[in-house]
Amino acid sequence: MAFSGMFSGDERKRKEQEMRAEGRLPPGQSLTLKWPVLHYGAVPSFDEAHWDFHVAGLVGQSLTLTWKEFNQLPRVERISDFHCVTRWSRFDNRWTGVAMREILARVKPKPEASYVLVHAEQGYTANVPLADLDRDNVLLATHHDGEPLTPDHGYPLRLIVPHLYAWKSVKWVRGFEFLSQDQAGFWEQNGYHMRGDPFKEQRFDTD
Repeated sequence: MAFSGMFSGDERKRKEQEMRAEGRLPPGQSLTLKWPVLHYGAVPSFDEAHWDFHVAGLVGQSLTLTWKEFNQLPRVERISDFHCVTRWSRFDNRWTGVAMREILARVKPKPEASYVLVHAEQGYTANVPLADLDRDNVLLATHHDGEPLTPDHGYPLRLIVPHLYAWKSVKWVRGFEFLSQDQAGFWEQNGYHMRGDPFKEQRFDTD
Protein backbone atom coordinates (compact mmCIF):
# COMPACT_ATOMS: atom_id res chain seq x y z
CA MET A 1 0.00 0.00 0.00
CA ALA A 2 1.67 3.20 -1.14
CA PHE A 3 0.54 6.58 0.16
CA SER A 4 0.48 9.49 -2.25
CA GLY A 5 -1.37 12.74 -2.67
CA MET A 6 -3.10 14.53 0.17
CA PHE A 7 -5.55 13.12 2.69
CA SER A 8 -8.35 14.97 4.40
CA GLY A 9 -8.33 14.85 8.18
CA ASP A 10 -10.89 12.03 8.21
CA GLU A 11 -9.01 10.03 5.57
CA ARG A 12 -5.77 10.39 7.50
CA LYS A 13 -7.41 9.16 10.69
CA ARG A 14 -8.87 6.21 8.80
CA LYS A 15 -5.44 5.31 7.39
CA GLU A 16 -3.93 5.58 10.84
CA GLN A 17 -6.57 3.22 12.19
CA GLU A 18 -5.88 0.78 9.34
CA MET A 19 -2.14 0.81 10.00
CA ARG A 20 -2.66 0.34 13.72
CA ALA A 21 -5.09 -2.54 13.12
CA GLU A 22 -2.49 -4.17 10.85
CA GLY A 23 0.12 -3.81 13.58
CA ARG A 24 2.21 -1.35 11.57
CA LEU A 25 1.67 1.89 13.50
CA PRO A 26 3.46 1.86 16.85
CA PRO A 27 1.82 3.37 19.93
CA GLY A 28 2.19 7.12 20.25
CA GLN A 29 2.87 7.58 16.52
CA SER A 30 0.85 9.35 13.83
CA LEU A 31 0.90 8.92 10.05
CA THR A 32 2.60 11.46 7.81
CA LEU A 33 2.82 11.74 4.03
CA LYS A 34 5.71 14.16 4.25
CA TRP A 35 9.30 13.24 5.07
CA PRO A 36 10.40 15.68 7.77
CA VAL A 37 14.06 16.64 8.01
CA LEU A 38 15.58 16.18 11.46
CA HIS A 39 19.26 15.99 12.35
CA TYR A 40 21.86 17.47 14.66
CA GLY A 41 24.39 19.86 13.17
CA ALA A 42 24.98 20.98 9.60
CA VAL A 43 24.57 18.89 6.46
CA PRO A 44 28.06 17.64 5.53
CA SER A 45 29.49 18.04 2.05
CA PHE A 46 30.34 15.02 -0.08
CA ASP A 47 33.71 14.68 -1.78
CA GLU A 48 33.81 11.47 -3.82
CA ALA A 49 37.59 11.59 -4.13
CA HIS A 50 38.09 11.42 -0.36
CA TRP A 51 35.02 9.46 0.75
CA ASP A 52 35.44 5.90 1.98
CA PHE A 53 33.48 3.28 3.88
CA HIS A 54 35.34 1.39 6.58
CA VAL A 55 34.51 -1.67 8.70
CA ALA A 56 36.72 -2.65 11.63
CA GLY A 57 36.66 -4.15 15.11
CA LEU A 58 35.72 -7.75 15.86
CA VAL A 59 35.58 -9.00 12.29
CA GLY A 60 37.48 -11.65 10.42
CA GLN A 61 38.22 -9.28 7.58
CA SER A 62 38.33 -5.50 7.82
CA LEU A 63 36.94 -3.61 4.85
CA THR A 64 37.62 -0.27 3.19
CA LEU A 65 35.78 0.80 0.06
CA THR A 66 35.90 3.92 -2.08
CA TRP A 67 32.63 5.39 -3.33
CA LYS A 68 33.19 3.74 -6.71
CA GLU A 69 33.90 0.37 -5.09
CA PHE A 70 30.87 0.64 -2.83
CA ASN A 71 28.62 1.24 -5.83
CA GLN A 72 29.93 -1.92 -7.47
CA LEU A 73 28.43 -4.07 -4.69
CA PRO A 74 25.20 -5.97 -5.47
CA ARG A 75 22.10 -3.80 -5.20
CA VAL A 76 18.79 -4.59 -3.51
CA GLU A 77 15.45 -2.86 -3.14
CA ARG A 78 13.42 -3.01 0.07
CA ILE A 79 10.06 -1.51 1.08
CA SER A 80 9.61 -0.69 4.74
CA ASP A 81 8.01 1.67 7.24
CA PHE A 82 9.89 4.44 9.02
CA HIS A 83 9.20 5.56 12.60
CA CYS A 84 10.70 8.74 14.05
CA VAL A 85 11.13 9.14 17.80
CA THR A 86 9.41 12.54 17.44
CA ARG A 87 6.17 10.56 16.92
CA TRP A 88 5.58 10.42 13.16
CA SER A 89 5.59 7.36 10.91
CA ARG A 90 5.94 7.19 7.12
CA PHE A 91 4.80 3.99 5.42
CA ASP A 92 5.95 1.98 2.40
CA ASN A 93 9.23 3.72 1.75
CA ARG A 94 11.11 2.20 -1.17
CA TRP A 95 14.85 2.02 -0.50
CA THR A 96 17.61 1.00 -2.91
CA GLY A 97 21.13 0.22 -1.82
CA VAL A 98 23.38 -2.53 -0.46
CA ALA A 99 22.00 -5.15 1.90
CA MET A 100 23.56 -5.18 5.34
CA ARG A 101 23.94 -8.93 5.00
CA GLU A 102 26.18 -8.31 1.97
CA ILE A 103 28.54 -6.39 4.26
CA LEU A 104 28.32 -9.01 7.01
CA ALA A 105 29.18 -11.78 4.56
CA ARG A 106 32.30 -9.90 3.51
CA VAL A 107 33.64 -8.95 6.93
CA LYS A 108 32.61 -12.14 8.82
CA PRO A 109 31.90 -10.89 12.37
CA LYS A 110 33.71 -12.84 15.07
CA PRO A 111 31.63 -14.93 17.51
CA GLU A 112 32.21 -12.43 20.31
CA ALA A 113 30.86 -9.52 18.24
CA SER A 114 27.39 -8.64 19.56
CA TYR A 115 27.12 -4.90 18.96
CA VAL A 116 27.96 -2.39 16.25
CA LEU A 117 28.87 1.25 16.64
CA VAL A 118 27.81 3.07 13.49
CA HIS A 119 30.16 5.88 12.49
CA ALA A 120 29.00 8.82 10.39
CA GLU A 121 30.24 12.21 9.26
CA GLN A 122 31.30 14.84 11.82
CA GLY A 123 32.05 12.21 14.46
CA TYR A 124 28.41 11.16 14.91
CA THR A 125 27.80 7.64 16.21
CA ALA A 126 24.86 5.37 17.03
CA ASN A 127 24.87 1.92 18.61
CA VAL A 128 22.87 -1.01 17.22
CA PRO A 129 22.88 -4.65 18.37
CA LEU A 130 24.31 -6.90 15.68
CA ALA A 131 21.14 -9.01 15.78
CA ASP A 132 19.16 -5.92 14.72
CA LEU A 133 21.43 -5.34 11.73
CA ASP A 134 21.48 -8.96 10.59
CA ARG A 135 18.03 -8.80 9.00
CA ASP A 136 16.90 -9.00 5.41
CA ASN A 137 15.27 -5.55 5.37
CA VAL A 138 18.29 -3.66 6.77
CA LEU A 139 20.37 -1.93 4.12
CA LEU A 140 22.74 0.89 3.32
CA ALA A 141 20.56 3.07 1.13
CA THR A 142 21.60 5.39 -1.66
CA HIS A 143 18.08 5.98 -3.06
CA HIS A 144 14.62 6.63 -1.63
CA ASP A 145 11.42 6.15 -3.65
CA GLY A 146 13.38 5.90 -6.88
CA GLU A 147 15.48 9.03 -6.42
CA PRO A 148 18.97 9.54 -4.99
CA LEU A 149 18.92 10.55 -1.34
CA THR A 150 19.02 14.30 -0.89
CA PRO A 151 21.86 15.71 1.23
CA ASP A 152 19.56 16.53 4.15
CA HIS A 153 18.25 12.95 4.17
CA GLY A 154 21.69 11.39 4.30
CA TYR A 155 23.27 11.50 0.83
CA PRO A 156 25.37 9.71 -0.19
CA LEU A 157 24.69 6.81 2.20
CA ARG A 158 22.16 6.13 4.93
CA LEU A 159 21.72 3.08 7.12
CA ILE A 160 18.09 1.91 7.22
CA VAL A 161 17.00 -0.16 10.24
CA PRO A 162 13.22 0.00 9.82
CA HIS A 163 12.16 -1.88 12.96
CA LEU A 164 13.94 0.62 15.26
CA TYR A 165 13.36 4.33 15.75
CA ALA A 166 14.78 6.37 12.89
CA TRP A 167 17.72 7.87 14.80
CA LYS A 168 19.24 4.39 14.41
CA SER A 169 18.85 4.79 10.62
CA VAL A 170 21.98 6.90 10.58
CA LYS A 171 22.55 9.52 7.90
CA TRP A 172 25.91 10.10 6.15
CA VAL A 173 27.30 6.73 7.22
CA ARG A 174 31.03 6.14 6.90
CA GLY A 175 31.48 2.77 8.57
CA PHE A 176 30.91 0.20 11.30
CA GLU A 177 32.87 -0.86 14.35
CA PHE A 178 32.05 -4.33 15.68
CA LEU A 179 32.18 -4.65 19.48
CA SER A 180 31.70 -7.26 22.20
CA GLN A 181 29.88 -4.83 24.51
CA ASP A 182 27.29 -2.15 23.90
CA GLN A 183 28.68 1.37 23.62
CA ALA A 184 26.40 4.39 23.65
CA GLY A 185 26.36 6.60 20.57
CA PHE A 186 25.61 10.32 20.37
CA TRP A 187 21.90 10.35 21.17
CA GLU A 188 22.23 7.45 23.58
CA GLN A 189 24.78 9.47 25.56
CA ASN A 190 22.20 12.26 25.64
CA GLY A 191 19.38 10.27 27.19
CA TYR A 192 17.93 8.23 24.32
CA HIS A 193 17.24 4.52 24.71
CA MET A 194 20.08 2.12 23.95
CA ARG A 195 17.93 0.04 21.57
CA GLY A 196 14.93 2.11 20.47
CA ASP A 197 12.08 -0.29 19.65
CA PRO A 198 9.10 1.86 18.53
CA PHE A 199 6.55 -0.82 19.38
CA LYS A 200 7.81 -0.79 22.97
CA GLU A 201 8.07 3.02 22.95
CA GLN A 202 11.74 2.84 23.87
CA ARG A 203 12.37 6.54 23.32
CA PHE A 204 14.46 7.42 26.34
CA ASP A 205 16.68 5.52 28.76
CA THR A 206 13.90 5.55 31.37
CA ASP A 207 11.43 3.76 29.04
